[in-house]
Amino acid sequence: MEKKKFTKIGNVEIGNGIFLAPMEDVCDLPFRVICKRLGADIVYSEFIASEGIIRDSRTSKRKMKVAEEERPVAIQIFGGSIDAMVESAKIVEDAGADILDINFGCWVKKVVQRDAGAAFLKKPDEMAELTRRVQEAVQIPVTVKTRLGWDPESIVITEVAKKIEQAGAKALAIHCRTRDMGMTGLADWSWIPKVKDITNIPIILNGDVVEPEDVKRAFDTSGCDALMIGRGCIGYPFIFHRAKVMMEEGYDPGEPDIYTRVDVCLDHLRMSLDFKDRNAIIEFRKHYSGYLKGFFGASEVRRALMSSETYEEIEDNLRQYVKYLEDNDRLEPVSKTRKAPTLSCNSEKYVRRQTREVV
Repeated sequence: MEKKKFTKIGNVEIGNGIFLAPMEDVCDLPFRVICKRLGADIVYSEFIASEGIIRDSRTSKRKMKVAEEERPVAIQIFGGSIDAMVESAKIVEDAGADILDINFGCWVKKVVQRDAGAAFLKKPDEMAELTRRVQEAVQIPVTVKTRLGWDPESIVITEVAKKIEQAGAKALAIHCRTRDMGMTGLADWSWIPKVKDITNIPIILNGDVVEPEDVKRAFDTSGCDALMIGRGCIGYPFIFHRAKVMMEEGYDPGEPDIYTRVDVCLDHLRMSLDFKDRNAIIEFRKHYSGYLKGFFGASEVRRALMSSETYEEIEDNLRQYVKYLEDNDRLEPVSKTRKAPTLSCNSEKYVRRQTREVV
């Protein structure tokens, strides 16, 4: 494996270079803590609108909350106004973030139509100016996350990389898809070495890292300094442990057993309840599939969990399920083949709806 060129982002250690990618409605504080415990080197928050931060909205304040256990943590912000981004960056720094990340890659219509996120791929000079102003306003490292370009005919990532480095960004994360792809198609990792050849900041790969083997392959083939794991860790934070062991000791420790899965799942749920109160019961349901996937009868217990309304009921369902597997000698997973969760944003129909009439 090619040795990583950089070991720090500003003054923040990269470690093995295995990061939790920022994901809306996924990367809340409890999930970040779980991923950190299992081996993620740097964890990223959900993205937060600069206007919400300035208004001191309840949602923005919750998203900015940081626990000492999860450090180093990056807080990601987005917006189309330079002044609002600068003001919100100062608030994020005061909230205790170790890194401030600027989202120039969100592709959904409601963000792009506000001249934020991936809209900046059409105006690299403004992207660089915003980056410069934000970096000058804070003491913590400022990083950027973006895509290859607006579409296959306008790939601008090499131009963007040079501009944001000159503007003072301390690292660049590249989601190796164009804006018009959304979350569909294959990520093109071949752009990572091209960008590394012309820059002198850490380059972070994002896209299609869903298995521990993908981690090694990404480092080996692209020479990236770090990478982000997104959909592959939803309900399956164990990928960070497996990837860390593979990187440090050279082997994959394999799938966690059902006891570990249930214990971590319940720990995650308890933290979520403490963090979000009863709202966590419903919001947590997206994680059950990943925690239980591959085990006999998992679909039946998932149905029960989806209608459970208290922590006690959920724990009882899970403990009874483990007992059922023990009694029937079914503790080994039926299938060890995993895929990243299928989300609404993965569908071609959703992508067409989000990208139509956005110019």
